[in-house]
Amino acid sequence: MVQMFKSLKTNLFIQMIVNALKIHKTFIGLVIVVILILSSFLSTPISGYHPDSHGDIVNERYLAPSGAHPFGTDKFGRDLLSRVLYGGRISLMIAVSVVTISMIIGVLYGSLSGYFGGRIDRVMMRILDFLLAFPLIFLIITLIALFKMTHWYLIPLLAFTSWMETARLIRAEILSLKEREYIMAVQGLGYSHLRIIFVHVIPNCLSVVLVTIPLKIAEVILLESALSFLGIGVQPPTASWGNIINDGREVLTSAWWISTIPGIFITFTVLSFHLISDGIRKSLSVQS
Repeated sequence: MVQMFKSLKTNLFIQMIVNALKIHKTFIGLVIVVILILSSFLSTPISGYHPDSHGDIVNERYLAPSGAHPFGTDKFGRDLLSRVLYGGRISLMIAVSVVTISMIIGVLYGSLSGYFGGRIDRVMMRILDFLLAFPLIFLIITLIALFKMTHWYLIPLLAFTSWMETARLIRAEILSLKEREYIMAVQGLGYSHLRIIFVHVIPNCLSVVLVTIPLKIAEVILLESALSFLGIGVQPPTASWGNIINDGREVLTSAWWISTIPGIFITFTVLSFHLISDGIRKSLSVQS
């Protein structure tokens, strides 16, 4: 009996820990993102070095992490802490800008397609199917390689090639929303289609957008890092997590910190945004 009671107490304690982790994991993700944002915009004061300033290449290149350089230095003697933090600023600015533009396009496109339906919906969906079937990553690589674009051109380029999934999600939501009584009521009152879409339809499907936003930010961060690693994204000397990893590729065994540290930052950033998205989804489902 005593053994059963102890086992029950242990199971209850473990369950309490699991529930606490489920509640606080969204908060942990949010804290990590906030710390990353603040530190990325304060990279120079925190590290004491400018991300592009070269050190003594003879004596300061490939220094291991130490008190003077907590993340070590690269092949030009540049402080890796300042470059990683500044690279986070570039990645986050690109990701947030891309997601903002793509969400606006996707919401508008999906709303019009789902609300009007019929032939308009069929034509718009066939266009969407074509865009989704097209290998967009090769289009992005080709355009960047041909026109030698700066990293700021990544924002419109990635935005106009990443709105299709959002449009499909919004269309699916609106197909069910427009059959509800309150939509039929405002249609019966003679309200214009634009007023119904922007006042009564879109605000009621924003929960899908709120859940999707952190996931899209994480996706764009990974895509931008991959493009920068390949040398067709953010161009040196501007720091980016992708090109910092590429800088350390050839000295991975002797100067492991150059590629490992920005890789850890990418991992935790993407994981944090996924935790935030999961928390938003659970919160909205509970409210519903």
